[in-house]
Amino acid sequence: MEVEIKLRLPDAAAHRRLSSYLSPFLRRTHAQRNLFFDAAARTLAAATAALRVRLYGSDDLAPSRAVLALKRRPRIDAGVSRVEEVEEPLDPALALACAADPARLGAVDSPIVRLVASEYGVGGIAAPFVCLGGFRNTRNVYELEDEGGLVLELDETRFDFGTSYELECETADPDRVKEVLEKLLTVAGVPYAYSRSNKFACFMAGKLLP
Repeated sequence: MEVEIKLRLPDAAAHRRLSSYLSPFLRRTHAQRNLFFDAAARTLAAATAALRVRLYGSDDLAPSRAVLALKRRPRIDAGVSRVEEVEEPLDPALALACAADPARLGAVDSPIVRLVASEYGVGGIAAPFVCLGGFRNTRNVYELEDEGGLVLELDETRFDFGTSYELECETADPDRVKEVLEKLLTVAGVPYAYSRSNKFACFMAGKLLP
């Protein structure tokens, strides 16, 4: 179970302000391309599951790495997100091949692909994978050493229909960490709201959700 605090920022100005405030703590920046796979009948989406290939790097033709992930049964309440997640590395060249020919993903030797086939019946001849599309994300990763090495992720997510901004933090102690993040944003003078939906829900809705 992945547990994260998710706080939505209202606009690019708030994102810039928080980026500036956190700049002394920046550790790395990731360029991410996220692609989602399902059957043509949207079998996984109907079961509140999302199968994602994430490619890292600014060059679409030569990603530095790729990760395959299955997320299931998401719940989000007062900015605390809980979702069942399994993930595994994927060869970047193979990830590109699957993006070009989605049905090929069904033949990949992968525990996640086998799980999707056995539990949802997706990925075989009867229900081959199709690519639903996806979105791009720029993620700045910060580390707050004074807070026990707390790792924050500040996202700028670009959909075809708009851009969203979000601060995330994975944690086993959501109550404490939410309080830390709320205090940080207040001190930085950055407005925020509790996220009520995840990025995949926005993508599937075709519009920015709160």
